[in-house]
Amino acid sequence: MERLIFFDIDGTLVPDTSTGSFIAKRLGSLEQMAAAERAYEEGRIDNGEVCAIDAVSWCGYLRAEVESWLDELPLIADIRETVDACRGAGIEPHLASLAWTVVGEYLCRRFGFAGCCGPMLEEEDGVFTGRVRRVFDEYDKRDYALRVCAERGIDPARCIAVGDSRSDLPLFAAVGESIAFNGSSAARAAATRCVDGPSLTAILKNQD
Repeated sequence: MERLIFFDIDGTLVPDTSTGSFIAKRLGSLEQMAAAERAYEEGRIDNGEVCAIDAVSWCGYLRAEVESWLDELPLIADIRETVDACRGAGIEPHLASLAWTVVGEYLCRRFGFAGCCGPMLEEEDGVFTGRVRRVFDEYDKRDYALRVCAERGIDPARCIAVGDSRSDLPLFAAVGESIAFNGSSAARAAATRCVDGPSLTAILKNQD
């Protein structure tokens, strides 16, 4: 592959909500999670604090059970088509997100993304303990992308980031092309290109 593209998950591949809130609804902790996500977007807490708040409600749940819920995620249209088009154009698709790795790994398997990053929940024998194994923030997301670029020998200036919000800004600044997809005002201001639409294939227009 000659280039890399990094997709955000929450708000980008999962529009109008987050995977955290989607799962929290099933865990019975939606109110707490929604409040934590609002506080993060307003800059009142960091993502490590969001993770700690969220992780507690996962205690005792099986990974397999949570993964079965993800089949019902409200996803943007045409993810597979976009991934295939990127690969056909010599662009390797990755996920760069603050969603839990259990979510990123699921989406990699389902749609063919090459890799993912994110915060990690602690597990014992396939059961979540309610503790955070690895904290991960927007700068770690950027660093993941830069590390993949270095491993592939690809200049970040030739790479693309697709996202919608505050957590995408450091990565937007680190790559050559940044696409605010159905983005917030902050994402739009930082991006090299703004795209809106109900299908992820909209980002492919004018794409070299």
